[in-house]
Amino acid sequence: MERLQKILANAGVASRRKCEELIAAGKVTVNDKVVSELGAKADPASDVIAVNGKPIKQEKKLYILFNKPKGVITSATDPKGRTVVTDFMREVKERVYPVGRLDYDTEGLLLLTNDGDLAHILTHPKHHVPKTYLATVERVPHGSKLEKLQKGVKLDDGMTAPAEAEYHDIDPEGKYATISITIREGRNRQVRRMFEAIGHPVTRLKRVSFGGIALGSLQRGKHRSLTAEEIQKLRDAADGASREETNISE
Repeated sequence: MERLQKILANAGVASRRKCEELIAAGKVTVNDKVVSELGAKADPASDVIAVNGKPIKQEKKLYILFNKPKGVITSATDPKGRTVVTDFMREVKERVYPVGRLDYDTEGLLLLTNDGDLAHILTHPKHHVPKTYLATVERVPHGSKLEKLQKGVKLDDGMTAPAEAEYHDIDPEGKYATISITIREGRNRQVRRMFEAIGHPVTRLKRVSFGGIALGSLQRGKHRSLTAEEIQKLRDAADGASREETNISE
């Protein structure tokens, strides 16, 4: 027996949070009976589970790495008709959903999957999965400012956790610098706000790694399936981060 929202998410119905909303709204039935309690459990192998009267089916698990272009919304749909990441997945038969999000103005590595369990692990606040970005900023921040990022900077929603930050490229004329920065949090527009806090606004932001999975040479707007080794690496990254947090708190 498994929790109903987990079964729905694993079947690719929606993210786990959205599935909880569907259950609470009374849109899910188990063996023709409406179930609206979030703690309810069912057996996907023997129970008939339906959403809005349509039985769900267990879909093949897909794990996709996508190089998101700037100006694309990290969502499966958009009420305003703007371009979303799933517009680039037309040939993918199963429904997939973004793991976390990249801002409209941010480009680079985005994972999509219909594996609700893995998506939940990778995005849950307690699993500090590392994410690496290349941030091109105005002017060249001195080493002391990078040290501030490494120790944590104060934002309007509190101090950030320590980040890894180092120079990636420096303009000889000092007009800009590209900094490689790795964070283990997922606050709204966090990297941009961190650089604003040290006085160097971001002009371009690209995510190049997530949980040890690198974007590599994948072209902008293209996607590929993750290998079995990469999927395991993501699971290991989440498990490792969880163990590290436990050790720190003890």
